[in-house]
Amino acid sequence: MRRVLLIVSGGIAAFRALELVRLLRADGIAVTPVMTEAAKAFVTPLSLETLAGERVHDALFEPTQESEIGHIALARSADLAVVCPATANIMARMAHGLADDLPTTLLLATTSPILLAPAMNVRMWEHPATQANLKLLEARGVSVIGPDVGSMACGEVGAGRLSEPPVIRDAILRHLKPDRSLAGRHVLVTAGPTVEPLDPVRFLSNHSSGRQGYAIAAALAKRGADVTLVSGPVSIPVPEGVRRIPVQTARDMLAACEAALPADAAICTAAVSDWRAKDVAPGKIKKTGDGPPTLELVENPDILATLCHASQRPRLVVGFAAETDDVLHNAQAKRLRKGCDWLVANDVRHGVFGAMRNTVSLIDDHGLQNWPEMDKTDVAEQLVQRIAAFFVNPPS
Repeated sequence: MRRVLLIVSGGIAAFRALELVRLLRADGIAVTPVMTEAAKAFVTPLSLETLAGERVHDALFEPTQESEIGHIALARSADLAVVCPATANIMARMAHGLADDLPTTLLLATTSPILLAPAMNVRMWEHPATQANLKLLEARGVSVIGPDVGSMACGEVGAGRLSEPPVIRDAILRHLKPDRSLAGRHVLVTAGPTVEPLDPVRFLSNHSSGRQGYAIAAALAKRGADVTLVSGPVSIPVPEGVRRIPVQTARDMLAACEAALPADAAICTAAVSDWRAKDVAPGKIKKTGDGPPTLELVENPDILATLCHASQRPRLVVGFAAETDDVLHNAQAKRLRKGCDWLVANDVRHGVFGAMRNTVSLIDDHGLQNWPEMDKTDVAEQLVQRIAAFFVNPPS
């Protein structure tokens, strides 16, 4: 039986955790309830125990269980850890790695996915400290559902209201029932920069971190796709279930992409060097009294255009455009020039390379969609969801 570790923290929305427990039990999901001391001011342990059908855990050191190191056993027991409601306090303690009570110790010890359902006053939610903690937790892979915008117990209106329990239940089910809609599909992803040597010491490259491409590869693999990730040099772990082919130059990347065909889709996020040195110096280029050396460049192959016109062209080709000026116009022109089905454009003037968040626009045959700023993992999830829908109902 699937099991959720439900941590109830001390906020006015704590009573709504009772409805969530009822919904989860109705779906055949076992619930291990855990409470903070503050939560008991809003919900009685007896109420939670009655609905969960299991006793509430609230003490870090329980003599009957510490022979098994009880908090570690609890942390290992669940398929998913859920914090509902997640107050600003418990989010801050999670972000800073505190383990000063049973709930925070479990959250630090668990290797299961974690889902937060925040609920707090709008001013607390919008406070820079809370937003910084949120970004840090998301960067570590913690999922967040909500909060909603609405009226609060304090009488204020704004973001901070707990998401409805059925919505939280659905998010939990999505975590417990992985979407395998791309099973059997081979998807090629390019990511990171390319590196073009000038001499044994120097090279031409760019600031691409590969984060967006790696997030997309991970999201594809989670949905069951067979993912080939052709990657320039980056310092990111290979996502689980992804086959990585490391490359250096644009010509290396093109050769690896062509060797990976056929593929059902190609997602080209890599920041490929447009130019390379015509001749790579065999030794380090030295300074002389005659001024700087002349560097002759030649154009690199266009990987996106090559894939779009390949004899084994993937059914769906998605390009990325990192622009600094007239972003949407240049991106629309690039899509037509390259021949890709979709193009994802972003303005890189404001620190996108290496950042955790991104703001993109997606261009396809139906026009333009502007997506709000979000974490790069969320951009990946949204894009992969569209890819899965494409293969369910491909255009004629």
